[in-house]
Amino acid sequence: MTDGARSATAQGDTPREAATHCPYCALQCGMTLRVENGRTAVTARQFPTNRGGLCQKGWTAADLLDHPERLTTPLVRDRPGGELRPASWDEALDRIVTGVRAVQTGHGRDAVAVFGGGGLTNEKAYALGRFARVALRTRHIDYNGRFCMSSAAAAGMRAFGVDRGLPFPLADLGRADTLLLVGANPAETMPPLMRWVTEQRQRGGKLIVVDPRVTATARQADLHLQPLPGTDLAVASALLHVAVTEGWVDKAYVDARTTGFEAVRRSVAGWWPARAEALSGVPVADLEATARALGTAERAIILTARGAEQHAKGVDTVSGFVNLALALGLPGRPGSGYGCLTGQGNGQGGREHGQKADQLPGYRRIDDPAARAHVARVWGVPAEDLPGPGVPAYQLLDSLGTDEGPKALLVFGSNPVVSAPRAARIEGRLRDLDLLVVADFLLSETAALADVVLPTAQWAEEDGTMTNLEGRVLRRRALREPPAGVRTDLAILADLTHRLSARGRTADAADPRAVFEELRRASAGGTADYAGVTWARIDESDGVFWPCPDTDGPDTPRLFADRFPTPDGRARFHAVEHRPAAEEVCAAYPLHFTTGRVLAQYQSGTQTRRVPALRRAAPEAFVELHPDLAERLGVADGEPVRVVSRRGEMVAPARLSPAIRPDTVFAPFHWGGAARANSVTNDAVDPVSGMPEFKICAVRVERVGES
Repeated sequence: MTDGARSATAQGDTPREAATHCPYCALQCGMTLRVENGRTAVTARQFPTNRGGLCQKGWTAADLLDHPERLTTPLVRDRPGGELRPASWDEALDRIVTGVRAVQTGHGRDAVAVFGGGGLTNEKAYALGRFARVALRTRHIDYNGRFCMSSAAAAGMRAFGVDRGLPFPLADLGRADTLLLVGANPAETMPPLMRWVTEQRQRGGKLIVVDPRVTATARQADLHLQPLPGTDLAVASALLHVAVTEGWVDKAYVDARTTGFEAVRRSVAGWWPARAEALSGVPVADLEATARALGTAERAIILTARGAEQHAKGVDTVSGFVNLALALGLPGRPGSGYGCLTGQGNGQGGREHGQKADQLPGYRRIDDPAARAHVARVWGVPAEDLPGPGVPAYQLLDSLGTDEGPKALLVFGSNPVVSAPRAARIEGRLRDLDLLVVADFLLSETAALADVVLPTAQWAEEDGTMTNLEGRVLRRRALREPPAGVRTDLAILADLTHRLSARGRTADAADPRAVFEELRRASAGGTADYAGVTWARIDESDGVFWPCPDTDGPDTPRLFADRFPTPDGRARFHAVEHRPAAEEVCAAYPLHFTTGRVLAQYQSGTQTRRVPALRRAAPEAFVELHPDLAERLGVADGEPVRVVSRRGEMVAPARLSPAIRPDTVFAPFHWGGAARANSVTNDAVDPVSGMPEFKICAVRVERVGES
């Protein structure tokens, strides 16, 4: 056995068993892959995050490895108007290099952009950032994680001085006397996490859920607050108002460990519960009961997720709940604190090491001279050669093909045709490019538009590391080699770097272990310090929590025990004020529209929509309507309806349910084509994080055939 997880066949050293992790969400459940009778079987592992459990997506994760629609040869398009056709790797890579050079010669280095993904390993995320800044020397790189956790990340940085989704281990959830979930539905998005919630409730703890829908998680709650979408900040302010007036603020903690509370106290003084009820629809009694459950608990945890964060005021909304947690003295105490439920598999590590427009590895700011000098030394290039900060994901995508924007785009691990807000507009921007390159293992909606498509390895065919929602660095282990004709993302980036004759000093850029060793050096001394993390250490201890600066020193499962990583060691309150959604309802668009996920599908659905068992469980998109609204519209259950906004429309069958507010409609965002929910969503963005306002816009609903 090698790496503690593989066995070899008698004929050679091809792995036939691998202890690895699920390729989907940030829980990163432990699983074992094993080849049995020519098929790959999945077995759940007793890993700390899932304790032997998997969801339906995890159990079926291996079904795509030999899927008949899998890409196994490069594809190129002969323009204008040609179809994608098979090509050799040399032809495909030469097409890319020729196109990149032509674009940059004609329009400058920044005319080429890179768009990454929150599912890429740490090694690939790091290599992609290095490729953009050293090989392409472009400032334009960002990733789809900007659509996931960026608002919580920005709020965490300005309050705590660090962005780590959960600054404590998952096991703390089971110890909390009160657990408040805001805009989170883990019963569908990461079901194995609910084991900790069940444990919490069995201990006598109270679960409170804030969500406009009666979700699978809300049905298990002791108390469900059902606000109007976009009013979570008003709820947070009212909860802190009650805590202040009832004397539940931990004054000793606030005085010793924080700054800025007095301004926040003044800002919530006017948020009496009746005012919040009038705005949000949450009854005064429920607000007071929630504040009491948090304020009188010995241990309490507040968690936010996309429902609260995917707004044009997402950073301020998260700050409102962080203010509440700080006022109650929760962060840094075992079984207590504030955290964010990261969505994508490597949404945490993916932004720490260089995919974000404004960051270098180790969570360093790209406009910090010391940070630039450190990373430039590791990369073997002059610091002045590194480009400056780029722009956030939506701004980047919306500028593609325009006079001032990039003319070429390389996409790794993302499908913005389905996942971006105002998706029809972004699809048009992609069509306007001189060169679109997509690396994927299936022909996604974005890949179908590309000039060059590169077939890449899947998660079970390459080694690497992931960082889960706890900040735990994990090992992904390969079960087998990629099929003939398929290359890893690292090998693709290494070959392109060589063909572009890029300068710089790098290790073997196609070897994930060597890339990780370079990542360790680049992150050393940064906020997300991986210098003390090694693959061997991960193998020995079920993962390593960052920051971990020394191979002989401890890692950090729990942050903030003694101080916060700010200059003075104190957390910072930020006074924030509720403001309306970027788009309010009116006579022409009288309903609120919100989006989310369903249990059997994931992200843009490129993978899960191709798994037979998942397709049977969730075969198509739908529009969830309250029965009272459906009656007013004359819509029957299962009847096709059209949801129309100022930006576009989607068509899907109506699903009547009392779980939704009568003034709100819901649709999952996993489907493309006519059922693409993001054709409707608003592209207004948070001014701090760049997060689009996915979770609320104004719409009308029509029966198909009506105009």
